[in-house]
Amino acid sequence: MSESLVARAEAKDGLFLLRPPTVGLWREAPRKGSLVTPGAPIGAIEVLGQRIPLFAPHDAAGIVTEVFDEGRARSPVDYATVLLRLDPEGAGEAVAATAAAGDAAEGGLVFASPMSGRFYAKPSPDQPAFLKVGDVVETGQAVCLLEVMKTFNRVTYGGPGLPARAKVAAIVPADGDDIDEGAPILRLEEA
Repeated sequence: MSESLVARAEAKDGLFLLRPPTVGLWREAPRKGSLVTPGAPIGAIEVLGQRIPLFAPHDAAGIVTEVFDEGRARSPVDYATVLLRLDPEGAGEAVAATAAAGDAAEGGLVFASPMSGRFYAKPSPDQPAFLKVGDVVETGQAVCLLEVMKTFNRVTYGGPGLPARAKVAAIVPADGDDIDEGAPILRLEEA
């Protein structure tokens, strides 16, 4: 199984329909009304107990108008399931602003948050941070914890447009900061 997955997109009736590339349990879905940009994290698919990050395709963007099985922590999905309906209308300015922010990032590489939550740089208060500036991070390596409703989610590095290995140039949020989905967590340089 791959280290990350990209959703399949279909344009229909002025909307983008995003479908999973495999069967499994879909989790960590974006909220209705949130912005999905090309290559942005849109949750994860759990296959045989393994959590695989899921990203938006590079040819689809918009505001989420409908979420499959909204409100459930994990939902069984197959190839025909429409995970998200995206409305590209009205999202143009937000998409352009997000792209401009990413281009302006030092080194041009940014690892973004897959969900909103409280950022923690350490696995526990008495342990060292997952990463520090200057470290080399690899696909699948733990980056941080994000607390969502008293649940701690381990966030791993990887995704479309990111190299398999990269050097950490900056860790953007401070420990304990609340961050939004799509907000930069790491600014990276080629390793």
